[in-house]
Amino acid sequence: MSKTNPGNFFEDFTVGQVIRHATPRTVTEGDRALYGALYPTRFALPSSAAFAASVGLDPAPVEDLIAFHIAFGKTVPDVSLNAVANLGYAELRFHLPVVAGDTLSTSSEVIGLKQNSNGKSGVVYVRSTAVNQRGETVLDWARWVMVHKRDVEAPAPEAVVPELAPALGVADLVVPAGLDFSAYDFAAAGEPHRLADYTVGEKIDHVDGVTLTDSEHMLATRLWQNTAKVHFNTEARPDGRRLIYGGHIISMARALSFNGLANAQLISAINAGAHAAPAFAGDTVYAWSEVLDVAGTNAPGVGAVRLRLVATRGRDTSMTLRGEDGKYADGVLLDLDYWAFIPR
Repeated sequence: MSKTNPGNFFEDFTVGQVIRHATPRTVTEGDRALYGALYPTRFALPSSAAFAASVGLDPAPVEDLIAFHIAFGKTVPDVSLNAVANLGYAELRFHLPVVAGDTLSTSSEVIGLKQNSNGKSGVVYVRSTAVNQRGETVLDWARWVMVHKRDVEAPAPEAVVPELAPALGVADLVVPAGLDFSAYDFAAAGEPHRLADYTVGEKIDHVDGVTLTDSEHMLATRLWQNTAKVHFNTEARPDGRRLIYGGHIISMARALSFNGLANAQLISAINAGAHAAPAFAGDTVYAWSEVLDVAGTNAPGVGAVRLRLVATRGRDTSMTLRGEDGKYADGVLLDLDYWAFIPR
C-alpha cells in the first residue's frame, strides 16, 4: 500500500464531503516580515504596533491576506493539488484579526461539482473555514477550482452548482472589536483621504509596477505551504512554465493599491474574485481600483468602501476591465471585488 498522497482527482469528490486539512499553522512575526519583503506593502495598521494600538487593536494584527494565504494553503493538498486552475472566490469574510501566536486550522465542505464537457476535468466548489486555537472562526470563503480527472472514463456526477451571493452587504461585515478611527493619524498613515473623498464610479490608477520573478513567487507559495504542482514543477504544465500562484497576484495588487488607498487599512470581505489570465515570471504587474460603494458602520469613525481591484500585465492607463465582447481586456490578470474599512 502506497504511503504517499497523489492528491484528489475530480472523481474523488462528493457533494457534502467534509475534509479536515493538515497541518495547523502558527502565525509568527516572521510571517509579517517576509510578507513585507515579498510585497511592497506599506499599510500603517499591520506595519506599526503603535498605530494599531492607537486605533484600538493591540496586539497588532498581521496583514489580513496572510491569514487568507495560510488558510488557503492548507486546502491545496486535498482540493487543488491536481488542479488545472483556481477559478474564483465568493463570500469571503474576515471574522477576527489574526495576530502573531495564533494557530490556524482549516476544513472544507464540498458544495458543488460539475464535469466539463471535454470529460477530462471538472469544477469542484468548496466552502472552507479557518479557525484559531480557541476554535473561533477567523475567516471563511467559497471557491471553485478546475481539477483533472484521474480516469476520463469515470462517469460524470450529477451536476450541482451552488448559489453564491454576488456580493456581501455592509451589514454582513464584521468590524473588529475595539476598532476606533475617531483619532486616526492621517500623517502616519501616509495619505489624507477619508471615506467622503471617494465617490462611486471613481477609478484610481495606482501607478507603480513590480516585475514578477520565479524565486519570489515560489518563496511566497512555500511560505503558505501551498503544494500545488503547477507553481514549482516545470513538468506539471505542457508549456514547461511555472504558473504563479493567484494569491501572489492578489497580495501584489493589494500592496500596490497603497498609492491612492493608503487608508483602506483592513480588508473585511472579498465578494468575488477571478483570475482572468495566468501570470508568469517576467510579467510586470500594475493595478488600478474602482470605487463600487461607500457606507458607514456603527464603529466610531469607521467607514467601509467597496472596491474593485484590477491587476494587469503592463500598465493600462485607460483602466479598461472588459472589451466590447464582454470578455476581460487583454492584460487583465485579476478582478477582485472587496470591502475594506477606512476612516470616515
